[in-house]
Amino acid sequence: MKKSIAIITFLLIIISVPFGIIKLKTSIQQKHISEKLIRFHVIANSDLPYDQKLKLEVKDGVLQYISPKLKECKDINQSRKVIKDNDAAIKEIANKIIKENGYNYNINTKLSYENFPIKTYGNISLPQGKYEAYRIIIGEGKGQNWWCVMFPPLCFVDITKGQVAYKETEKEMKSVLNESEYKAIDNGIQYSKNSNNKEKKIKMKFKIFEVIEDIFS
Repeated sequence: MKKSIAIITFLLIIISVPFGIIKLKTSIQQKHISEKLIRFHVIANSDLPYDQKLKLEVKDGVLQYISPKLKECKDINQSRKVIKDNDAAIKEIANKIIKENGYNYNINTKLSYENFPIKTYGNISLPQGKYEAYRIIIGEGKGQNWWCVMFPPLCFVDITKGQVAYKETEKEMKSVLNESEYKAIDNGIQYSKNSNNKEKKIKMKFKIFEVIEDIFS
C-alpha cells in the first residue's frame, strides 16, 4: 500500500513539473507583453440592451476624438501622455453622449494597472494578468465591457475599417512585440480574401500546444 502511494506521488510530481514550467513561462511572457501595451475598456452600466447600446455610442464618440491623436504617437510614453492630457475632454464627450441619450449616469475614467482575464481581439488573445488600461466606467459599471488596444493604436484601425482588421492588427502588434511575444498572443485565426473580396477564416490553432512543444523540443 505504501509502495503504491509512493509511486502515485512520484508520478504526480513528474506530471506536474512540465505544467509548472508552462505556468512560469506564461507568467513571465505576459509581464513582458503587458509592459508594451495600453488597453482601452468602456464598461457599461449594466447588461440591459439600452445600457449596452449606450456603451457603444460612448466608445464611438471617444474613439473618433482620441484615435487620431494616438495614431501620431511614436511610443507608449507619448500615448500615455496623450491619454492623460485629454482625460477631461474624453469625460466631456462621454457625458454629452449620455445626456443626449436621456440618461444621468456618472462617468469615471481611470488610467491604472488592472487584472484582466484572457481576452481575444480578432487574431490576438492576451493572456490573463495585469495590464495598464484606460477605463471609462459608465454609471455602476456592472455591465459587459468593450475593449481594444490604445497602444499600439489598434482602436484607430477599427474605426477606419469598421471592424477588426487582421493584417493591420498583426502589423501594429509586431511593431512593439518581438517575434516570440507576438507568437504567444497570435491565436491562429488567419484570414484571406476570396474571389468576392471578403475575408474568411481559414484556420484556428491552440497556443497551449505550441508552448508545450517549445518546452519539450
